[in-house]
Amino acid sequence: MAVDKVVLAEPRGFCAGVEKAIKALAWMVKVFPPPVYCYHEIVHNRFVVDQFRAQGVIFVDDVAEVPAGAPLMLSAHGSAPEVVASARARGLVVDAVCPLVTKVHHEMKVRSDKGYTVLYVGHAGHEEAVGTMAVAPHAVHLIERDEDIDALDDLVEAGTPVALLAQTTLSHDEWRHLMERSQERFPDLWMPNRSDLCFATTNRQAALKAVAGDADAVIVIGSSNSSNTVALEAVARAKGCPEVHRINDVAELPVNLHGVVAITAGASAPESLVQAVIDALQPLEGVEVAAVTEEDEYFPPPPELRELLRGLATTLEILNGVQSPEASDPVAGDRQRSAATVLAGLSA
Repeated sequence: MAVDKVVLAEPRGFCAGVEKAIKALAWMVKVFPPPVYCYHEIVHNRFVVDQFRAQGVIFVDDVAEVPAGAPLMLSAHGSAPEVVASARARGLVVDAVCPLVTKVHHEMKVRSDKGYTVLYVGHAGHEEAVGTMAVAPHAVHLIERDEDIDALDDLVEAGTPVALLAQTTLSHDEWRHLMERSQERFPDLWMPNRSDLCFATTNRQAALKAVAGDADAVIVIGSSNSSNTVALEAVARAKGCPEVHRINDVAELPVNLHGVVAITAGASAPESLVQAVIDALQPLEGVEVAAVTEEDEYFPPPPELRELLRGLATTLEILNGVQSPEASDPVAGDRQRSAATVLAGLSA
């Protein structure tokens, strides 16, 4: 196959939260003999999950499946408070939750404690939505469409204070529409000063909007259970691109593409998948990078992991009788190591 040109939307691919989670689980694989357990998929990407499975990681949907004392990681999407408590009661736990999800959990708790009813804009059954709503199940209503807002007559009549929060990975357009409808219904609606939408999700959507309208086809790389990936697909269609394909990897690439093909990747899709698609497309006029912003956000490793690694480094120093600069902070160079490099090292 040979298309005219490939246009790469930038930013694309791994976000800071995914970088943090992948590198944290890779540390767990290095430190502990298999199996290492992970509650839910560490991130929503089939390729990444399969790479960790090959290293002996077992993904579970119930912490009761984890043997007592076995190393357990909680996924980047955030977990319900009772799940976290149950996990910690079983033994060694590292929580790889994205800090942006933690922010929404905090907002949910504070608003419910203050007597608010919370409208939570999210997708039913998504791990992030399930974990967030579990923070205050007595005080939250899931909002997915206009009808969910219109059905809340009792809140209007009672004059109950109402807050609006959101799943971090939503499409900006989807969120904006439901936000505006909620404001119409509840004029005194409380919302956080800083949007709950993930900056990386918003950036990837903005980058795709900038190129999708002029492309003959858009390829969105990522898994179907990735909310931000599905949102990118919706963005491309909304911009009027005549041909939009979401694929897991190059094996699913359509064979009849032509003209200008724009490529993006969901926040949990590795860049290696992007490069494989470019190689398959063989663009005659090369590759153009269309950048809308530069990201430099960094989330450090989970605190439990940092403490664990410091303890191991100190123990090895004592046993070997050799002082090591890594004993005080074995993850000092974490920012300079990319998750892509770490993943490649796992299978080397």
